[in-house]
Amino acid sequence: MQKTHLQIFALILVCLGLFLMACESEKDEKEETEEAKETAKAMTWEDKLLGELPALGHRNWLVVADSAFPAQISPGMEVVVANEDHFAVLEKVLKAVGQSKHIRPIVYLDKELDYVPEDLAPGINICRKRLRDMLSRYGTKPVLHEELIARMDQVARTFRILMIKTNLTLPYTTVFMELDCGYWGPESEAKMREKMKEDKKE
Repeated sequence: MQKTHLQIFALILVCLGLFLMACESEKDEKEETEEAKETAKAMTWEDKLLGELPALGHRNWLVVADSAFPAQISPGMEVVVANEDHFAVLEKVLKAVGQSKHIRPIVYLDKELDYVPEDLAPGINICRKRLRDMLSRYGTKPVLHEELIARMDQVARTFRILMIKTNLTLPYTTVFMELDCGYWGPESEAKMREKMKEDKKE
């Protein structure tokens, strides 16, 4: 009888030990989850951009979008909400890309931007001028909005796109940057291809 009591007591101790271990494990998991949330909260869009830039290269895209730009489900698309001034964000993005020697931006704007009237979108004239001034050195190309959306959808199936959404509430003001190699331009590529053709003939 005494032996049975000892066995029951030992069983209770084992169960209690397992319970305490489970509680401790749950506590650790909860702390890790909270820590991960705090880390994610502390990371700003600028941290995200600077962290991503070294990995981005030829055929990746950066997009500085107005606040109504739609979220997309393409696998390579990542959206970060800056909730800051459009031009301040654009300036920081252009500066960061300019300091990255391995990439250079090919810049596109919505073709529709040139046709948005001031009476339907107050402030659009000033916005257009600011965009043109900021992007003047890049030889910006106007492309229809739907064509740019379709291109991004296609690109995001294979390559990564980082989109930073601002708080701007004017239509067709998104800036699209297709990244190209910063140290190997189209002229160098054309000369190399020509040489390859000549060698093939020989």
